Amino acid sequence: MLYSAVNRMTEFGHDIAASAASWRESCHSRRRQKFPSLNVEQVCEGIAQQGGVSFRDPNIAVEKKNCLDSEHAIRDELAKQWSSFSATDKTACTNEATMGGDSSYTELLTCLEMARDVRALHNEIAKASTKACGCAGCGSTRAARARAAKALIAQCPDRGLQ
Repeated sequence: MLYSAVNRMTEFGHDIAASAASWRESCHSRRRQKFPSLNVEQVCEGIAQQGGVSFRDPNIAVEKKNCLDSEHAIRDELAKQWSSFSATDKTACTNEATMGGDSSYTELLTCLEMARDVRALHNEIAKASTKACGCAGCGSTRAARARAAKALIAQCPDRGLQ
């Protein structure tokens, strides 16, 4: 009987935690769903000047234009994919991409893709640990997940996870 009461309380606690996480995610998404407008002039100017022989090098203007064209193309591609990224990642990556003054859509897109891919890898490892154990709860401890991740990596050397 005590075991049953503890289970119900644990489930209730999980329900509260899930609700809180969902609420927090929706608050973040309402606050930061707007697509960022970045000023890429500064970063492209710096990139162009690094490649020039002198500040009067005529190639600097060409390099800057190439950089701006590339950034605008990446901005357009990112705008199409924007809704597919999580609100948390959008907030973190936008903050990172704008930190320090120079902004870049290339950096923003790279950050978002890496965050998404790392999350997918963690999900794959969690699924593999549960499957390897043959039970739903065996992957619930950090040590169990770490052991399962190591086993998965050892089984899949062709995936580049080592």
